[in-house]
Amino acid sequence: MIAAVSPLAPKSFPELPEIEGVRFATGAAGIRYKDRTDVMLALFDKGTQAAGVFTKSKCPSAPVDWCRARLKGGKARALIVNSGNANAFTGKAGAQAVKLTAALAAKATGAPANEIFLASTGVIGEPLDASKFDGVLEKMSAHAAPDGLLEAAKAIMTTDTFPKVATASAMLGGVEITLSGMAKGAGMIAPDMATMLAFVFTDAPIASAVLQSMLAKSVQDSFNAITIDSDTSTSDTLLLFATGAAAKRGAPKIVTANDRRLAPFKQALNRLLLDLAYQVVKDGEGARKFVEVQVTGAASASAAKKIALSIANSPLVKTAIAGEDANWGRVVMAVGKAGERAERDKLAIWFGGIRVAHKGQRDPAYDEAKVSALMREEEILIRVDLGLGKGMAKVWTCDLTKEYVAINGDYRS
Repeated sequence: MIAAVSPLAPKSFPELPEIEGVRFATGAAGIRYKDRTDVMLALFDKGTQAAGVFTKSKCPSAPVDWCRARLKGGKARALIVNSGNANAFTGKAGAQAVKLTAALAAKATGAPANEIFLASTGVIGEPLDASKFDGVLEKMSAHAAPDGLLEAAKAIMTTDTFPKVATASAMLGGVEITLSGMAKGAGMIAPDMATMLAFVFTDAPIASAVLQSMLAKSVQDSFNAITIDSDTSTSDTLLLFATGAAAKRGAPKIVTANDRRLAPFKQALNRLLLDLAYQVVKDGEGARKFVEVQVTGAASASAAKKIALSIANSPLVKTAIAGEDANWGRVVMAVGKAGERAERDKLAIWFGGIRVAHKGQRDPAYDEAKVSALMREEEILIRVDLGLGKGMAKVWTCDLTKEYVAINGDYRS
């Protein structure tokens, strides 16, 4: 069962500028879904550089293994993504499926198989019949166009209720460059790399090693700072592709990560990834509330992050938010169980701008009616100060509703 469009969905999609050197196409291979597109293709001009980060799951999917190996070359000519089947925990058959997919894509596009990247999302443990791509990829390759990013984002949806796209621009050596990206994900999402699947494209002329350095850092405060249900997918993949086409307009080629000219690009990449990460949270399965958790005053930044995630992942905190119940006692519980240093009598907690707990007890000015009114809003801020040090962190999550249980209970039905 797929829910109606999330009430937190964006009211409109951004205008997505074409990125020179990238073309998109979608098709229907019948992997799991009938009467809808379930595969997308991105074609890249020669010389396109690639970077990526992947799940830390000890049971990664076959496409994750394939992409990790392909990244060693640093170049990309094509990306194929299917929905409906994760090709995870499929043994030798899964490895054979990615090889066949890459071979069919190479035949359809003329790209070398070792420069073709693959990703899959959907049910775990079911073999992927890659022969279904035969013929479909040829048609897609023939009709690929630069303006197909939004349709590509729709093709890789599973329990998502809306496609997730974003764009940003930056100056590089006096030349404007463009970044655009898409993501999919609504459940089985916890910060242990990125999200389910996300792909970013740019015309900037940046070497793969530099892209890799930036991506690994940028993901920490975006995709690695979101959680929906504390579960890390077998398939998490975030790939960044740079065609270098902006060099024809005078953009400098960047080959070292410490090049000062990269600063605006890094900022744009950070904004874009955070935008996509927010959208993933706002499409959390059954979500009705977007929640930001801020932790300050921790003994260290890592301690702050762990405490923030303890709050954001707590089923009791998340169900209280779903019920619009300002039960700050559950936040106290989540802080206490995090395993990091905390002192009860120094702890302070805010819901929105209202302090509800202070110095180990309920705030003397606590007003239940005011806090209850705040809890009815779509966006909720929970702030915790431990009063111990300078460590701080932010994470984002959503509430946990009956719809989440319904969606996941019916997922394979």
